[in-house]
Amino acid sequence: MAKLLSPEMLEAVRSYMLRVETDVLLKLNTGDHGKKSELREFLYDLASTSTRLIVEEEKLQYPSAGPLTFQVKARTKNSEIYFSGIPGGHEFNSLILAILQVAGGDLKLDDSIEQYLSRLSVPLSFKAYVSLDCENCPEVVQTLNKFSVLSELVSTETLDGGLFQDEVQALGIQGVPTVFLNGELFHVGRLNLATMMGQLTERYPPTKNNPDDNTCVPAYDIAIVGGGPAAISAAIYTARKGLDIVLIGEKLGGQVAETMGIENMISIPATTGAKLTNDLKEHVGQYNLKIREGLSVTTITPGPIKTLALSTGETIEATAVIIATGANWRELNIPGEKEHIGSGVAYCPHCDGPFFKDKDIAVVGGGNSGVEAALDLSAIARSVTLLEYMPTLKADSILVDRAKQRGNIELLTNVECLEVLSNSEKVSGLRYADRETLAKIDLNVAGIFVQIGLIPNSQFLPEQVEVNKFGEIVVNQKGETSADGIFACGDVTTVPYKQIVIAMGDGANVALATAEYVTARPPIFQAV
Repeated sequence: MAKLLSPEMLEAVRSYMLRVETDVLLKLNTGDHGKKSELREFLYDLASTSTRLIVEEEKLQYPSAGPLTFQVKARTKNSEIYFSGIPGGHEFNSLILAILQVAGGDLKLDDSIEQYLSRLSVPLSFKAYVSLDCENCPEVVQTLNKFSVLSELVSTETLDGGLFQDEVQALGIQGVPTVFLNGELFHVGRLNLATMMGQLTERYPPTKNNPDDNTCVPAYDIAIVGGGPAAISAAIYTARKGLDIVLIGEKLGGQVAETMGIENMISIPATTGAKLTNDLKEHVGQYNLKIREGLSVTTITPGPIKTLALSTGETIEATAVIIATGANWRELNIPGEKEHIGSGVAYCPHCDGPFFKDKDIAVVGGGNSGVEAALDLSAIARSVTLLEYMPTLKADSILVDRAKQRGNIELLTNVECLEVLSNSEKVSGLRYADRETLAKIDLNVAGIFVQIGLIPNSQFLPEQVEVNKFGEIVVNQKGETSADGIFACGDVTTVPYKQIVIAMGDGANVALATAEYVTARPPIFQAV
């Protein structure tokens, strides 16, 4: 049998292990399992890359530890990080990072998040069910592992859903990642750090700061809210003006990070979302500005000095604000949809598609994203039915032609989705209506992938900022909104054609206008 870790992989890991300067224990739980010998060999091979990695086999005190559970901890400090299964695929990176993190590596978390975790007074026990093929799962796993490093009250277990099918079926899991907190469902699907912190602080509000710590400081010149191409473009252009800038983003890269291939960036014939995201981070990191990643803005109070409330309970002040929060997946808003997210309703075909291998599924949406999803899923599923509300498909003709050539793709147009049907706790079908005959039809499918576009992230804005009926912020040519000193750019606005290159240009345009606004005003300082 071939080894799970090839000599090439081990050599690559060896270079990372040079950073480990303290003993890290890989503590394998006792007990028998058909995969136990593979896991044991995997851990010992991994440990061969550094004298600092030590495998120990003993009974773990972790309550739900099974024969395939192992703990990652530094010898000098306990950390409740557990893996159940063999973390290959995308999760191999999570394991390597966990080793580096418990050894004292930079966690790259905002100070406010570290402060929140340091003040925890209740234990938090996370269990994350993942697929080794899931591209979004590692972000969740790696974030939870960081929490465990920072607080001994936080434990994290990552379970390979493929090896624990009985648990997966008993819990009704049909989407990844699925995260439980203290035995209750916490989240299903894509989950970034800002959303995670928002849910945590809502359940367990942060301890108030010591009043003596609340020193008044001068406001920032400009606060930029968002992390996508428009926000980063605005940050670079305003920083180049020598202004005092803070960039508050849930995740640098935004929706770009989830884009597979990009072939319409001028002067760059082809790139990927991951590559472009890294390039954006590297570029903005070269400038002198404050970056607050992993946080969200909950409210903005207009005025000569704008006050931004963060999900961590902090407030930030600025003379001007640029909103560049982009957009998220649009939902169908039909009965049964929200109730079955993660149990048959999905929005990411790349992540959740493997759960529907050899099954009948539906894709809702006849634009490019919908037809592309149908094409991708047709290689996995037994059949794919694509449903479009309009009489004709909106996707590019080349994509439509490809879909028509696939024998297991059926295209339905001029239909309206009415209800997600379920059998027990899982999706069993999709009820739709023929808009011409008004006949209602039940389509028997095990999964429904919703691909009907994006919705602007403008819900947190004050009423002084005008939005249209779609939730897009109304702006003029300079990106000015209806509120003085609050600007907006990118996909969250009424600017037509939501494209990366357009968002970048819009961010630059609005940055220049905002810089003019700030420099034309007399400086306003708070009393120290």
